[in-house]
Amino acid sequence: MKYRKLGRAGFEVSEIAHGLWGMSGWSGSDDAQSLEALQLAVNFGCNFFDTAWAYGDGKSDGLLGKILSRNRSKHLHSASKIPPLNGKWPATSRDKYEDVFPASHVFKHAGLIREKLGVEKIDLLQFHVWDDSWTTKAEFRETVEKLKADDWIRSFGLSLNRWQPENGIAALRTGLVDVVQVIYNIFDQSPEDKLFPVCQELNIGVIARVPLDEGSLGGKMGPDTKFPANDWRSRYFGPENLAKTVVRVDKLKAAIPQNMSLPEVALRFILSNPVVSTTIVGMRKPDHVRENSAASTAGALDAGLLRTLKNHRWDRVVAPWAD
Repeated sequence: MKYRKLGRAGFEVSEIAHGLWGMSGWSGSDDAQSLEALQLAVNFGCNFFDTAWAYGDGKSDGLLGKILSRNRSKHLHSASKIPPLNGKWPATSRDKYEDVFPASHVFKHAGLIREKLGVEKIDLLQFHVWDDSWTTKAEFRETVEKLKADDWIRSFGLSLNRWQPENGIAALRTGLVDVVQVIYNIFDQSPEDKLFPVCQELNIGVIARVPLDEGSLGGKMGPDTKFPANDWRSRYFGPENLAKTVVRVDKLKAAIPQNMSLPEVALRFILSNPVVSTTIVGMRKPDHVRENSAASTAGALDAGLLRTLKNHRWDRVVAPWAD
């Protein structure tokens, strides 16, 4: 496993990070298996774990807390997120900051997260949604500064709305934000346009999330793939998206060298960008950990393949089914 600096946050994180959403919000999750996968990731050198209170109302935070407790001698870093009080994903300029992240709500959940993680100080605390219309709100600055001054958090970040990488740039320029989490993968390349240059300029850590496009870049989905109704993917890969996605994945597969798997190429595409600090992969099963961890060891893709993959960019707009 290789490591990179998480921007101005200052600590080193594994290139392959462990995302815990699937351990509480997706069908087929098994807690014992999840803990086994988390521990194996630690053994393979993963030291950065990303969760959120919204992942099972603290369930994923609790699973991560068990792993942190079992590995006190290792330098593991925890990241979690505060859910929006109004329960809306994504946020829009029509939402008032005080209805989404009032200080009382933020500190309540920061306390709950610390308790679940079993830590005094959260390495990275993020807002789970964001809209740049809130940037100048005094309460935003006061809240972040107090979280740091009271030693509740080590660094602060924003998880940007799906397919809105530029809706966060103004906040980055306030000096309050240390890390940004954004969707970035072979299909979703738009963060390269404006967001990444600003992150490089300001030394903002970049967490690339959804590296496998919620699973499509795992290469195992087809036009008849269905998920249980209580699984979030049943909505994301519904009639509006599944067929179009499968067509694009099939075209992408034809461009992949025979000695590489699609997930490997997808992860190495992201890690070929030096602006990226780490990429979060959902790894619920030990086999996922073994396969995905190897992408860091393999290193960047060659320039020719990268040029080919650039042609598979897919610019999308926010849609209700993608929330």
